[in-house]
Amino acid sequence: MTSETGGTSNVETEYLEINSKEAWPVLYQHIRNECGNYAYTCNESKKPQHRVFNRYRDVAPYDHTRIVLKKGPCDYINANLVQMERAHRQYILTQGPLSNTAGHFWLMVWEQNSKAVLMLNKVIEKSQVKCYQYWPLEGSSNHTMMFPDVGLKVEYISKTDASHYTTRILRLTDVESKESREILHFHYTMWPDFGVPQSPTAFLQFLADVRQSGALDQNVGPPVIHCSAGIGRSGTFCLVDSCLVLIEENGLNSVNVRDVLLEMRRYRMGLIQTPDQLRFSYEAIIEGAKQLPSNNVNIGTNEILNNRYDLVNNISDSLVEEVEEEEDEDDTPPQPPPRGESLMMSDWNPSPSSENAEDVSGPPDKPLPSEPPTYTEPSTSPPPANFTSVENNLHDQNNDNVALPEEPQSDLDNCFKATSPSSNPDTKNQLRQRNLEKKERLAAQVREMKRRQKQTEEWQQLKRSKQSETVELTESVHEEAESSN
Repeated sequence: MTSETGGTSNVETEYLEINSKEAWPVLYQHIRNECGNYAYTCNESKKPQHRVFNRYRDVAPYDHTRIVLKKGPCDYINANLVQMERAHRQYILTQGPLSNTAGHFWLMVWEQNSKAVLMLNKVIEKSQVKCYQYWPLEGSSNHTMMFPDVGLKVEYISKTDASHYTTRILRLTDVESKESREILHFHYTMWPDFGVPQSPTAFLQFLADVRQSGALDQNVGPPVIHCSAGIGRSGTFCLVDSCLVLIEENGLNSVNVRDVLLEMRRYRMGLIQTPDQLRFSYEAIIEGAKQLPSNNVNIGTNEILNNRYDLVNNISDSLVEEVEEEEDEDDTPPQPPPRGESLMMSDWNPSPSSENAEDVSGPPDKPLPSEPPTYTEPSTSPPPANFTSVENNLHDQNNDNVALPEEPQSDLDNCFKATSPSSNPDTKNQLRQRNLEKKERLAAQVREMKRRQKQTEEWQQLKRSKQSETVELTESVHEEAESSN
């Protein structure tokens, strides 16, 4: 998104704009449509001997960025190397290990010289196994797990518990050479599948601890990051971290979150799985930027203030128009948007699993689980004023005979239909009242933004006047000194 002046808009003003119009599904769908044009292949994942190593049939590693194992029975693992050169970051994103891929997982950690593993899911979520227990627990026999297929041993050393995550120290040993390394295991335990943390605060503390450990530094191998599928929660972590690095180096006004995500999706498919995860990414980036040193974040302050001034005026004008339109609105509000479909590739048509796959947990033809049916309040607001570029792009794609992905019928669609608001007058009045309350809250935010803008401008004017007085005083002193001489 760009401002009228041609510069990249501030992340916070962009967030307020999208959030006020409840346009996250629109932005998310636009990102998915753009990624649908990527022509990357996943041929290795389709080979019969490799299908049993995939947790979900519709989440496969791209061939051009997949991690290739050098040792062991095969070179395949469902993992990709994501390289963000401008942020000086590299990440390995992978699925939660299966029982038959846990050895491959640790072999990847060893061969890539990774200092840390970041686990963003629980082993069991909503009574479903999301990940194999691939590390030894405290109190287990000998605190050790052996992986003879790859010649590695993992030992439990210690752990430190925090409110939302646990940090473990594990020792990874090559049985043949006896060489050992300590591996940090950062386990975030309060992040629901297909969901987001309750607030960015705990997540940002988790990120800060990971950074402080040196696990993301350039002098070590890339961290191995996984959730269940290795795309939703894992993608959120990488997007927030990379954007904060760019903000720290170039200022808050230098980052286009959408473009960063599109770049990341060139390395692994489907990063960020829901509109809510995209929204949370923005919130964490904004909150994290406020914690950075002010001399870095305030680069481009004047341009940010100009963007905010334009946005405030646009929102103020649109608020009055929307309230007037809603007073005369008699139609039933539109139903909530259906969930994003699974990341099914159009050319993905796996054949039935081999007989050997019957004994393996997590069958290869298991689809990505459905997003939980969480009902969201429908919106009667028009699309954002500065969001026309997204709609125009979608319209252009339709003119070019590029069809939007069709949403498969599911129980979730029926759930939306069953829970859609009725058309009786009481319901309409309640919706209208809620919308008016939203507009009042937004108006309060606008007033607060104007107040802060005014304070900032007054401070800058005072600063300039003080500087002018200092210059005049200095010149006067110099003149007196010269006259005395």
